[in-house]
Amino acid sequence: MRLWWKALRYHFIPPSIFPATLGAAVALAVDHTFYPFYFLLVLVGVVANHMALNMTDDYFDYKHAVDSSGSRERNPYSGGSGTLGDGLIRPSTLLKAIVTCFSLALAIGLYLTVTRGIPVLLFFLFGVLCSIFYTAPPINFSHRGLGELGQLVNFGTTIGLGSYFVQTQELSLQAFVVTLPLGIMLFSMIVINEIPDYEEDRAAGKLTLVARYGRKAAVRLYIGSWVCTYAVISLGVVFGVLPLVALIAFASLPLALGSIRTLRKDYEDPVKLAPANLGMIEAHSVTSLGLIAAYSIQGVIGHANITQLLLLLSLLAIFYAPATFAFRKPRRT
Repeated sequence: MRLWWKALRYHFIPPSIFPATLGAAVALAVDHTFYPFYFLLVLVGVVANHMALNMTDDYFDYKHAVDSSGSRERNPYSGGSGTLGDGLIRPSTLLKAIVTCFSLALAIGLYLTVTRGIPVLLFFLFGVLCSIFYTAPPINFSHRGLGELGQLVNFGTTIGLGSYFVQTQELSLQAFVVTLPLGIMLFSMIVINEIPDYEEDRAAGKLTLVARYGRKAAVRLYIGSWVCTYAVISLGVVFGVLPLVALIAFASLPLALGSIRTLRKDYEDPVKLAPANLGMIEAHSVTSLGLIAAYSIQGVIGHANITQLLLLLSLLAIFYAPATFAFRKPRRT
């Protein structure tokens, strides 16, 4: 179980859970519409898809000689799970697990398409194809400097709007704007997690944005993406698209600044960089949970169904809690 938990990398699953929850929270708070069973299916589907993505990334990185042995000291937030490079799981066994997870996501996607409408299929296909071809040939767009942008769209507005549509069978500018920062933060997370793999990725021909433009450019990208994250939230509030209470999300600012400080100092040392990677995960979580909390408050103010709101938050807690125990916090140096 510990081995497969390592292979699934559940600590990186919340970027799927948060936009799915936020989209449903907007539907509940603004439109007073919430179907718990559909929300549960969405959560299971996006988690299965994300676990399949993590394992697919490992599988094809191993095939392309990107995944190296984890025997040396390395940053725990980058370089995949190491289960294939260390010979802990056979590639054929991992491939079966990948097919199983994608099949589950496919079954849920088709069911929701039939019950909630054709647009669900479009959201689903985009998400699954991004997950498969992130590293899978012949597209493997993560090797071409496009993976970060693809996942920005996928793990923000695609999941968020898809979840919102499943609830309301409509699209919403508010749902789009409020889930966009989650995608931008996922872009930030990918960039900072690629920095420790700079040498290995370049040697294997995996030309991510970091491998293509270098570590110093990656630092600027990371800082710029955090600026964009907070700018979208601020402008959304200023122009009345988002409620004022959405500014709760700025509670993550100290974590983001701490991550940036560590990155600027230690971007060339993968091990010393680990606290910055952890700070990124913490800041992403606090920002996302802050936006979810904002719409929970908005729902209470707007007399949304409290029982449904509690059920939404309970399902969020059930799916999110395991990720909080994935890593021991590294000591800051």
